[in-house]
Amino acid sequence: MHKKPHKKLHKKSYSPRINIPNPLAKSFEGKYFVGYADELALGKGTSAWAGLFNPVDSGVYMFVNVWTITELLNISPVRAQIWFNSRLPGQPIEETLVTPANKALKPPPMPRVKLLKASNVIGTPTGGIKAFVRRTDPGTTQVFEEDGKYIFAPGGNLTVFVSNPETPDQLASVRIAFGWWHEKHYTL
Repeated sequence: MHKKPHKKLHKKSYSPRINIPNPLAKSFEGKYFVGYADELALGKGTSAWAGLFNPVDSGVYMFVNVWTITELLNISPVRAQIWFNSRLPGQPIEETLVTPANKALKPPPMPRVKLLKASNVIGTPTGGIKAFVRRTDPGTTQVFEEDGKYIFAPGGNLTVFVSNPETPDQLASVRIAFGWWHEKHYTL
C-alpha cells in the first residue's frame, strides 16, 4: 500500500480588509465635527435658522454627513427648508456648541467650518437654492443622514431655515444639530 505523498501546507499571504464607515474614518483623522444650535426661537411671524458656513478662506471642502431637527415645546409643527449657498435674514451668531468627534487627539483639531444661527428673524433666504423641505411634528426629532453627499467649496453653506406656517400665532423652539467633515482636496 502506497501512501500519498504528504503535501506541504503553505500559508497564503493575505492582507485582512475591513470596511470602516467614512464618518468613522474621518473621525480617526481628526476631520469630523459635531455641533448644534439650541433653543432657536420662532413664531408669531418670525422664523429661525442654523447652518454650516464654509468660510471663503477655509482652504477646505465641507461634506455634510447628518443633520437633525427637534421641536422642543411640543406645541407647534415646524417646516424646515434646506437651503444651499443662500444669504440669510437676521443677525447671525456663531454657535460655540461645536466639538471634534475624536476626543482622543491632543491637541484637539479645530473646525474650519462655522456653525451660525439666528432666532426670531423676519424675511426669508435669498439667492442660493432651496433644495428641499421637511416637516417636523411637535415634540419630535427627525434625523437626516446625508453620508457626505452635500459638498460645499469655500464660501458655501447649508442652512436649515425653520418656520411654523401651520400655527403662525404659536411660539416654537427648535434644536438643529449637524455632523460634518472637511477635506483640503476634493477628488474621487
